[in-house]
Amino acid sequence: MENTTFRIAVRKFGPFESAMQQLWDAFCLKYDISISVEMVPMELHDLYEQTISEGGLKKGDWDIAHINTDWIFDAAHANAVQDLTPFIAKKAPQNFPEGWHNSLLHLQEINGGIYGLPFHDGPECLIYRKDLFEDPIEKQNFKKQFGYELAPPKTWAEFEQIATFFNRPSENLYGCIFANYPDGHNMVFDFCLHLWTRGGSLLNAENQMDINTQAAIDTLDYYRYIVKNTAAVHPGSADFGSVEAGMAFANGEAALTINWFGFASMCEVIAESKVKGKVDVTTLPFAVGGKTASLNVYWLYTIGAGSRNKKLAYDFLRFATTAESDKLLTNEGGIGCRKSTWTDAEINATIPYYHKLESLHENALTLPQITVWPDIAILIDQMVLQALKTNIPSADLLKNTQIEIEKIL
Repeated sequence: MENTTFRIAVRKFGPFESAMQQLWDAFCLKYDISISVEMVPMELHDLYEQTISEGGLKKGDWDIAHINTDWIFDAAHANAVQDLTPFIAKKAPQNFPEGWHNSLLHLQEINGGIYGLPFHDGPECLIYRKDLFEDPIEKQNFKKQFGYELAPPKTWAEFEQIATFFNRPSENLYGCIFANYPDGHNMVFDFCLHLWTRGGSLLNAENQMDINTQAAIDTLDYYRYIVKNTAAVHPGSADFGSVEAGMAFANGEAALTINWFGFASMCEVIAESKVKGKVDVTTLPFAVGGKTASLNVYWLYTIGAGSRNKKLAYDFLRFATTAESDKLLTNEGGIGCRKSTWTDAEINATIPYYHKLESLHENALTLPQITVWPDIAILIDQMVLQALKTNIPSADLLKNTQIEIEKIL
């Protein structure tokens, strides 16, 4: 090992940053390690550029990086990340692989190699204010207006009605929050979720990318309508990424949101939350002919293929993925990946719905594992943005985007 600065590329998010610093400090203290560390928090686009597009992991600019499963197939095929199989064979992480749900192990397994260890989990779900839904006056007024009992929505039609009911700008309370900042992720995920809950798919019968379908037209038609519904939606949604949307919900600014499980958990653990003890989660609504779905995208610890400190990096990964470390991340506001954390009594006392993670995973689907997925995601992101900003028919947008997708493929 060279006596140089150890560099970690971190997904920019307060709980991640604080947990990573605490884990590194504890690791160094336990093993009497004195190498200096530089942790660089980055937004999604910058993180992808620095680690993969510009070859930072491959060149050795980064020893460890947070990489999400959208990117790992691309990263592995670009020889940017280290295959951990030889390290695991010599000294496996604590209780590996039994300590994790299968859904958190397979996306990083590529061509017989293992290219990362689970860092942060939390499938997409419906997050709602249970205090509002359980309020007797709210229940009475809702039933009087809509003719049925107020409860978390099962269908998209109910979702819209409930969001409209709770939309009260004068009280800084809105029906729902979307994350519509065009970063190649949030609106792509929303498009996929709405498509799946309408019985659609990103792939055709030949297992090829095909979004030029009636289900996709119905999806885009509805999404562009609901997102622009000022009688139901938080006005900041257009500028919110998932983090900003999560913070607005934690600030008590909405009755409903569709976001990662971690942003529900955050409501219970961060000091600035105004909805602690008032939140619950459930499955996503669906359309007629569809069924509920979730999206399984998770974050990984990866080691740069060009790192000059691979043994140290792997030792840290083993330390950072123990049951104790996984629980620490959760208490900081991240989402631990171990089954032991999901069922931990102390965690569930703080976050009463934490045990629901396993059931949410049962409905979780994944994105296509192809090297060009990041490029396709950008095309879908641009398509949804056009839908929100123009009057171009959804059918035309989807047809044109499919043509561009086929050029990439």
